[in-house]
Amino acid sequence: MLALVDVNNMYVSCERVFRPALVGCPVVVLSHNDGVCVARSNEAKDLGVGMAQPWFQVRHLQRSAGLVALSANFELYGDMSNRMMTLAAAYAPRQEIYSIDECFLDFAGVRGDLTRIGRALRAQVLQWTGLPTSVGLASTRTLAKLANHVAKTADRKPGSYPSALAQVCNFDRLSAAQLEAVMAATEVGAVWGIGRKTSAKLLDRGIRTVLDVLRADAVALRRPFSVMLERTRRELRGEPCLGLDELPESNQQIMCSRTFGEPVTSLAVLTESVSQFAARVAEKLRAQRSVAGALQVFLSTSPFRTQDRQHSPSATLRLVPASADTRRLAAAAARTLEAMFRPGHRYVKAGVVLVDLQPQGRAAGLPDLFGDDTAQPVPRRDGARLMGTMDALNQRFGRGAVDLASAARPPRRAAAPPASIGRQQMRSPRYTTRLDEVITVRC
Repeated sequence: MLALVDVNNMYVSCERVFRPALVGCPVVVLSHNDGVCVARSNEAKDLGVGMAQPWFQVRHLQRSAGLVALSANFELYGDMSNRMMTLAAAYAPRQEIYSIDECFLDFAGVRGDLTRIGRALRAQVLQWTGLPTSVGLASTRTLAKLANHVAKTADRKPGSYPSALAQVCNFDRLSAAQLEAVMAATEVGAVWGIGRKTSAKLLDRGIRTVLDVLRADAVALRRPFSVMLERTRRELRGEPCLGLDELPESNQQIMCSRTFGEPVTSLAVLTESVSQFAARVAEKLRAQRSVAGALQVFLSTSPFRTQDRQHSPSATLRLVPASADTRRLAAAAARTLEAMFRPGHRYVKAGVVLVDLQPQGRAAGLPDLFGDDTAQPVPRRDGARLMGTMDALNQRFGRGAVDLASAARPPRRAAAPPASIGRQQMRSPRYTTRLDEVITVRC
């Protein structure tokens, strides 16, 4: 048996933990640059606010419907996610963190009533973190995902599903007739792995519900669709086709990019931002135990500002030997940036991409016979230990607790946010990771 544990409306729920007055109010969380809605409360969904809908299109709802908008606070969300995942991991021998708000639990070998265990898990997470969750239990990952969908929507759609399935739904406890009724009440688009295009093609063939997929001829489905739909159908029938991976597959490339809050014309400001991006991708690189053989930096002016001179360059620099050292990656990014920068242009976006990723150890010990150590300094002494200590401190005290000098804001600019932060005019405090932003209670 597997379980999918999912935080309901993760970003909004994190905000409500520290601002209880938002409970019951329509709330949206905006993207990095306050451009689009990336999270919505159920009340906001009921107002018709769509996922990834531009903010300017729904801004009028602030006055007419009391819609509350908040800038994304990813540092807070990441910390709250870590707390929830730690609690959930104690309930099963194996855990796979699927996203910031979801994880799979493998209950193989666990005795007892799994429905009761799921309710205990949900109650503890709610009590200890304040985050509401839904738990779906089933024999395959696709079914567990579907059970979680039922658990999450049973309260919001009375009549579609029995109220007993709300919050914690265990398909293994349902009779064949009850399970068939749930499948008949669930649209095919709710199935994990069936996207919008596939769903539209299925609708054209008269396949509207999950039950229709189960009753459809397997050979007939295989011809117009990929083998993935066949695997999805087998999973819906209770045949495991997707394994539970404790460690996700390594990325083939790692990127960090941002759209700036305002156009940037200063090389110093761009260097600061690019250094921050390099530090971020280096941290991700070390987390998957890889090294990068090349680094790419790109800049972009706005194609919509026709009055500005256009310049959108990119350049790639090989790293010999391959490295995961933040100091070296940031230095390489700064040199690459300096070579492509042109004064007088108004840049609105920048990014760093690591490519040619290799497992740690494969490239270790390969010297650069023709390289210039002055141009590409290679840290040699205790570099891995230093990077490990840096990652541990940033994980414990919050991102940026230990950073490169090139990524730090000079004192003269302390009053203004760096360009890489974007607008974020409505961001809430980082309650759990910044000592100067914790909640204070005065008696």
